[in-house]
Amino acid sequence: IHLPGVYVHRIVKPEAYEKKIEFRTIAGAAPAKKGAEGKKDGGMDVREKIARRAAQEFQDGMYVNLGIGIPTLSANYVKPGVSIELQSENGLLGMGPFPTNEAVDPDLINAGKQTVSYLPTSAIFTSDQSFAMIRGGHMDLTMLGALQVAPNGDLANWIVPGKLLKGMGGAMDLVSSGCRVIVLMEHTSKGEIKIVANCSLPLTGKRVVDRIITELCVFDIDRTGSNGMTLIELAPGVTVEDIKKVTGAPFTVSDKLKTIEY
Repeated sequence: IHLPGVYVHRIVKPEAYEKKIEFRTIAGAAPAKKGAEGKKDGGMDVREKIARRAAQEFQDGMYVNLGIGIPTLSANYVKPGVSIELQSENGLLGMGPFPTNEAVDPDLINAGKQTVSYLPTSAIFTSDQSFAMIRGGHMDLTMLGALQVAPNGDLANWIVPGKLLKGMGGAMDLVSSGCRVIVLMEHTSKGEIKIVANCSLPLTGKRVVDRIITELCVFDIDRTGSNGMTLIELAPGVTVEDIKKVTGAPFTVSDKLKTIEY
């Protein structure tokens, strides 16, 4: 960080200073998840299934912002021949993969405080410039998690009333920027339905979601609300009736309904 000297009055260098790493994430190690870690579905980790399907949304040359958790995992499954630029709200464009244990740098982290690597084509800048990129509509795609999603594209993902909140994050800016918004999440959480007729939690954005990808299916959403939510893909072995049982909102079934390929 280059700080003009006019702002500096004193520099203190402790003898044994160590910069703490909150989430030491290294190559080949999936980030830990509280609660349902290790949950399998058909021999494949549930989160891996979602991430693999999500990676099919990437197109060559896209500028993409990935949220914490499953969205970040999707970068591991980018198809050969497809090159995307990953942007992080804290000021990094062109993020590399998680580093090896030897290459971990506490100064190189993503917005989720996970350690990342820096590529020859990467750019580092201030947070205000990062949000100028987002608010200026320069992102092509954002993928993020959700607590609730409604058929008209309403999204709630930033707070549960009464729970401790560390910060709002950049979700509100991302979903209102005009880019394509895809929600990646497990279909239910501890038995609670997450795709609902109307969001009961505080909204992150109104009519902002274009697609929902879960371990069970893929929904397309018409933000105008005129066509609601359409089921376009089913996971292998899952039926439309299965989806109805765990979805708290009406939906139509596409005439071209197909099976998800991983």
